[in-house]
Amino acid sequence: MRKRGLATLSAALVVGSLCAGAPQPRAEAADSGGGAGSSTGLGVDLDTVTIPELQARMADGSLTSSALTSAYLRRIKAIDPTIHAVLRTDPTALRQAAASDTRHRHGATRGPLDGIPVLLKDNVNTRGLPTTAGSLALAGSPPDTDAALVTRLRDAGAVILGKTNLSEWANFRAAKPTSGWSAVGGQTNNPYVLDRNPCGSSAGSGAALAASLAQVAIGTETDGSIVCPAGMNGVVGHKPSLGRVSQAGVVPISAEQDTAGPMARNVIDTALTFSVLSGGRTADGLTSPGALRGKRIGLWRLPSLGPEVDAVMTRTAKQLRTAGAEVVEVTPPYQQRLSELEFPALLSEFHRDIDAYLATREGPRNLAELIEFNRTHPAEQTCFAGQELFEQALAAPATTDPEYRAMRAELKDLSRRSIDETMTTHHLDAIASPTNPPAWTTDCARGDNDVIPSSTPAAVAGYPSLSVPAGFVDELPVGLLLMAGDHEDTELLSLGAAVERRLHAWRAPRYLPSVGTGASR
Repeated sequence: MRKRGLATLSAALVVGSLCAGAPQPRAEAADSGGGAGSSTGLGVDLDTVTIPELQARMADGSLTSSALTSAYLRRIKAIDPTIHAVLRTDPTALRQAAASDTRHRHGATRGPLDGIPVLLKDNVNTRGLPTTAGSLALAGSPPDTDAALVTRLRDAGAVILGKTNLSEWANFRAAKPTSGWSAVGGQTNNPYVLDRNPCGSSAGSGAALAASLAQVAIGTETDGSIVCPAGMNGVVGHKPSLGRVSQAGVVPISAEQDTAGPMARNVIDTALTFSVLSGGRTADGLTSPGALRGKRIGLWRLPSLGPEVDAVMTRTAKQLRTAGAEVVEVTPPYQQRLSELEFPALLSEFHRDIDAYLATREGPRNLAELIEFNRTHPAEQTCFAGQELFEQALAAPATTDPEYRAMRAELKDLSRRSIDETMTTHHLDAIASPTNPPAWTTDCARGDNDVIPSSTPAAVAGYPSLSVPAGFVDELPVGLLLMAGDHEDTELLSLGAAVERRLHAWRAPRYLPSVGTGASR
């Protein structure tokens, strides 16, 4: 197998997106108050335009970053009051865009993200902007410095458009949390059906992209919090291999599993953003982008997610086989043991890592002080009052404890074997599974209905995963989660681009107030 770097992948995907279209045409995006179908006045459709198409327009002078950024800011003003995905916009965004326009005029651009508006999840340190993890405890002074990934984005010329809402403390506070809710931002709604949940802690990033409020967004994941919001909001989400993207300056849960990653409406934009976040380092291997013929994909069905989702998987498998892929059914081993070990290990790691992070910020200086803050601030209890995970983490064994070390070692071993053994036994290029069930109704009293096991093997192993749109159950999106071996990010993105082009599954949301569930399509 030939080995090529991420830059080669990006170039190949650019050609593919310009020639084949990725994804297929949809309704036009809104301008300054209209719904889907009204013109942006830019000559581009914000729902479907790709970064390569935008860069081509900026290169020939028919589009500026200032105009593009203004269009997204107007769209946020018009649409976000319905979904509550964006906490705040950056007051310097138009100045950043003007600087990019100057670089474009002088032929001095910094790469494919120069002038492209990006939203950041609000647990990513951003100088000059509050970074709260959704908590009032961090809502005071902004961080003094950018997270390392924000520095990479700025160096690449990206326009930092603003910050997205998230599940408070990345859904690691209460035993029965409600995804997409934070004391700082309230409840983010799913743009497809507004009373349904956006899933996962990167809820605002996923919902903002579904509503075309930015070109790309940054999410973070410990287990499922990039890929589930991507699946449930009908967009693309890439959880990189552990270590490919620096976690410096990102509010943590666990250094053993945490990673930031790109989210977008198509794979090409996701890949280009990953190339910036990761510094464009080479990957272990890459197959030719766009080709499904001869690929072997293991389908892990997960019937527990319901018959409608299983029907989407059946249709997906048929489409992939028609394109020349071989699809075989698999069940990765050791899943029950992984589910038993993961949570206790994360408790110990959270206590260690959140104490280290809080020591760098104004406000509570450690987990014990954070627990007390929540007890004494009623606004932190308006959706759910519990902070059981905080309390359990405070009492958990230290990460120096031999019992903890044995747990993490077993987790690492079994999670990697669950993927490696499955891929080796069946000679696979990737494992595929449903990313998510249809979005459940948001309910603070009940909490989430989010037992979704597909993200766990790659999350615990530190291997890459990628969710691409697969279909719908009524109006509710379902994603296809692709997993591969350690540091096979470029190969996975290449395969994801081919799957995306074959499935053509994306469609714009309609912001329905409510809907039932029924047959898949």
